[in-house]
Amino acid sequence: MANHSQLGFQDASSPIMEELVEFHDHALMVALAICSLVLYLLTLMLTEKLSSSTVDAQEIELVWTILPAIVLIMLALPSLQILYMMDEINEPSLTMKAIGHQWYWSYEYTDFKDLTFDSYMTPTADLPLGHLRLLEVDHRVVVPMESPVRVIVTADDVLHSWAVPSLGVKTDAIPGRLNQTSFTASRPGIFYGQCSEICGANHSFMPIVVESVPLANFESWSSLLSS
Repeated sequence: MANHSQLGFQDASSPIMEELVEFHDHALMVALAICSLVLYLLTLMLTEKLSSSTVDAQEIELVWTILPAIVLIMLALPSLQILYMMDEINEPSLTMKAIGHQWYWSYEYTDFKDLTFDSYMTPTADLPLGHLRLLEVDHRVVVPMESPVRVIVTADDVLHSWAVPSLGVKTDAIPGRLNQTSFTASRPGIFYGQCSEICGANHSFMPIVVESVPLANFESWSSLLSS
């Protein structure tokens, strides 16, 4: 999870988030190159004497017309590729439904019988030692690692948003509508998120905790909870 002095992203824990971080770095380098070129040209114009041949050169007009188009293509192609990857859901191993309420989350594992629970934020007074304040919940979302998981997101009352940054997931929860997203946790761990849509007075107090475990541990957890 993020810390107070962190400037970059959280550690990527899914293939989609790894792609998003790489695209961010790619776009940042393109922006750095553009800023460096503009700064160089401004310095050149302030320090060098301009001539009519420089101002009226058709070659320069051709360059500053074609160059932005090339830059846009360099940004658009990887961006579209990631968008299609995020929208693609192929044969998920697990389907889960997340329902936003004021102000907690409900989860239904549709592949299991009677595997549903509510997830409330753990009050500070009841927080175990070493757990994170305002981020820990009484019931975590447990998923098998290295398995594609489909999440169907909706809301019961107002707009919410189911977001887990380290997994590269952020989907709006809209009453009367089903949105879906997917992720694959690439390593075991505990990943924290929060509602990312202002949903009322306690918007800041409906965290999301996803715990990625090996498949054998997930099967033991699911059989224990559904029994």
